[in-house]
Amino acid sequence: MKIWPGQLPPREKLLKFGASALTDSELLSIFLRTGTPGLHVSEMAEKLIVEFGSLYHLMSADYETLSAQKGMGKSKFTQIQAILELANRCFYSNLLHENVMLNSKITQKFLQNLLSHRDREVFLVLFLNNKNRVISYEELFSGTIDTVEVHPREVLRKALTVNAAAIILAHNHPSGEPEPSQADRLITTQIIEASALLDIRVLDHIVIGHGKCVSFAERGWI
Repeated sequence: MKIWPGQLPPREKLLKFGASALTDSELLSIFLRTGTPGLHVSEMAEKLIVEFGSLYHLMSADYETLSAQKGMGKSKFTQIQAILELANRCFYSNLLHENVMLNSKITQKFLQNLLSHRDREVFLVLFLNNKNRVISYEELFSGTIDTVEVHPREVLRKALTVNAAAIILAHNHPSGEPEPSQADRLITTQIIEASALLDIRVLDHIVIGHGKCVSFAERGWI
């Protein structure tokens, strides 16, 4: 049975050096907890990451795909799904207490966790109060692998319903490349112009890729 020759096991390494010192496979092995007969958990974690090509693709795999791997049943699938949901809730709880314009990286990480694994384009809106703190968020539109139809009227209707003073727009590119298209820039302009009539500020539009994103505000487009 393989262990961790010449180095600390993941749990002990985490306690001594912190979670950031662990590799992707070491972190994964902590959550998997056990391997299978003849396959130590460390080997299983490494094999899974190689098989899927990255930790991102592994974590975003559906049950049918993941359960086809040796030792990956309902228990381990639900553990992985719980990790993702816990991360989302952690970031969202931070957003509720922060001025999002002062902590833009928290906002971007939250959106990446929420949208980067989707295999279809999803358009999401963060609704903010007059102190730029999050009231709520909602996935308003979903589309195909490379497009989503967005209706500015529906965005503003929801903003008025929750009494939002400002909004942040976000959507993902399933291709993994977050570079905004001309259509992305056009719909952003349309929403900005419509929002101005209702005295609602559009603070940013964030396009999410795989492990990276593009902020319209940071580029000076808003």
